[in-house]
Amino acid sequence: MNKISVIIKREYVTRVRKKSFIIMTVLAPLLMAAIFILPTVFMMNQGGEHKKIAVVEDNSDLFKGVVPNTKDAEFIYLENTKVEDLKKSFENSGYYGILWISPELINTPNAVELISKQQPPIGLLQHIENSLKKEIERQKLLAYKIDNLDDIMKNIETSVSIQTINIDSTGAVKKTSTGIAMALAYIFGFLMYMLVFIFGAQVMRGVIEEKTSRVVEVIISSVKPVQLMLGKIVGIALVGLTQFLIWIFLTVAIITVLKTTLLSKTDMTEITQNVPQNVMSGSQTVAVSTQQADVSPKLAEFSMLFDSAMNQPWVLIIICFIFYFITGYLLYASVFAAIGSAVDNETETQQFMLPVTIPIILALMVAMGTMQNPESSLSFWCSMIPLTSPIVMMARIPFGVPYWQIAVSMIIMLVTFAGFVWMAAKVYRTGILMYGKKTSWKEMWKWLRYSG
Repeated sequence: MNKISVIIKREYVTRVRKKSFIIMTVLAPLLMAAIFILPTVFMMNQGGEHKKIAVVEDNSDLFKGVVPNTKDAEFIYLENTKVEDLKKSFENSGYYGILWISPELINTPNAVELISKQQPPIGLLQHIENSLKKEIERQKLLAYKIDNLDDIMKNIETSVSIQTINIDSTGAVKKTSTGIAMALAYIFGFLMYMLVFIFGAQVMRGVIEEKTSRVVEVIISSVKPVQLMLGKIVGIALVGLTQFLIWIFLTVAIITVLKTTLLSKTDMTEITQNVPQNVMSGSQTVAVSTQQADVSPKLAEFSMLFDSAMNQPWVLIIICFIFYFITGYLLYASVFAAIGSAVDNETETQQFMLPVTIPIILALMVAMGTMQNPESSLSFWCSMIPLTSPIVMMARIPFGVPYWQIAVSMIIMLVTFAGFVWMAAKVYRTGILMYGKKTSWKEMWKWLRYSG
């Protein structure tokens, strides 16, 4: 046991002292945040090419002026123009495309076409569809001869935001957010996938390097091959665990700063007083400055999201993440170590990597679907199968998982990773000193049956 601890210390200290470890430990949270935030920011702020679109109707003006201009698109309504003639010259005339609208659109949903030489962006299509949909609904209501219809439509236009409340067996309630749960499911599922795969691959590369440099021959003169394998696996596991704990500390620090600056008690009292309370009453209004009207709802919405995020079962999430990371890593790292011991160079690992990576990729795909339906049969069974449970279970937990399911999954995980480590040790002790022979699955199966 003392020899294993020495190997663990060597693997841990060597990797933690590397500049790459320190840099990635600090930058990884920022990179993860950038991955999720920057695409949204770019989509919201990026201005596309200004598009001039010719709008043509067939001998009608039912939809004239219906589709409003946007910052990226200008709709020019043409009269006495045939679509067939315009198709030949619209690009030379400076138009991005032609929006052809048939009067039959009121009864035929697909009686509208956007003709262009490029694939139009989804935002443009949605803008056109929503504008035409509202106009068709308005024209159908006009048939009922309702007075002041436009004013009525403006007055009744509203939006609804569902607030989700969770109630436990004791009757205690707390506000939650499906959006927050989906974000956490994605983050923790993807993070588990990255950590298990990256650190598992580090074990394999480390074994190959020691084998090809013949350093392993010197090491195993003092320790058993199994002790070397376990020391390497556990040492790298502690490196990953250290990174995760540092990330938790940084996250808590950032949250504390946000809470004390943006969401202080004084500010939230101000927000509550400034946001109108009687929005359903037309005669009662609250005098709020333009700046307050813009800022207060945004801060109030941010406060609600912040509270929903804080209401997540963070203790359970962190405990489960640490457990599934350790067991999932040990399971896959033992397989990676066995593969590394069976080959002479990294190129030869390709024939063994596919069966190992398929379950990890499948688990990530199921985890993405779990965000839409966390109670599906596929999500349930994949959270029980040890090869996929570390990723899928972490995607399910933010939505609420019965404790018995977590317990069963953990028990299965413990039994399975112990079995995988035992089998990997039998392969490792034979393969680590074997050179010059191309190993196959059949050969590795023989090593598993060796006694002694």
